[in-house]
Amino acid sequence: MRRAVAGFALAAALAIATLLPGAPAFAVQPDEILKDPGLEQRARALSAQMRCLVCQNQSIDDSDAPLAKDLRVVIRERLTAGDSDEQVKAYLVDRYGQYVLLKPPFGPATWALWLTPFLLFGLGAAYVLTRPRRPSAGSAERALDDAERDRLTALAGPPADGSGRDYK
Repeated sequence: MRRAVAGFALAAALAIATLLPGAPAFAVQPDEILKDPGLEQRARALSAQMRCLVCQNQSIDDSDAPLAKDLRVVIRERLTAGDSDEQVKAYLVDRYGQYVLLKPPFGPATWALWLTPFLLFGLGAAYVLTRPRRPSAGSAERALDDAERDRLTALAGPPADGSGRDYK
């Protein structure tokens, strides 16, 4: 009984230790947090949409890079100054380009980014639906040649109906 409990405790500890690294780690420092909870919530939402220019595939909300901290501070300063969420986004895009957005908008500059997965899926589906079907090894039918037919007749014997017909 004790072994079962100890084994369960060990398994639970390993499961927790395995799952913890996947938990989100927010890099926002206590000195960055705004006193107004509404503004802080907006700042968090905006910083979750912005790409860390150093880490490249991480939001500035998750990044510990100094540039990400600077961008979080800029967002909070702009929100405190009264800018709307769209104005803050526009400000960051003007300074750093659309690359700063984790989800860039659909437009001529990003058509390839948004449409390539659908194009590849369509090409794959078209290939699967239109490729020639090869018969499987067991289903290949061909006519027997004379030597094979004679051997089969010798093995099977004459026809049971006694007609002596040749099934060529």
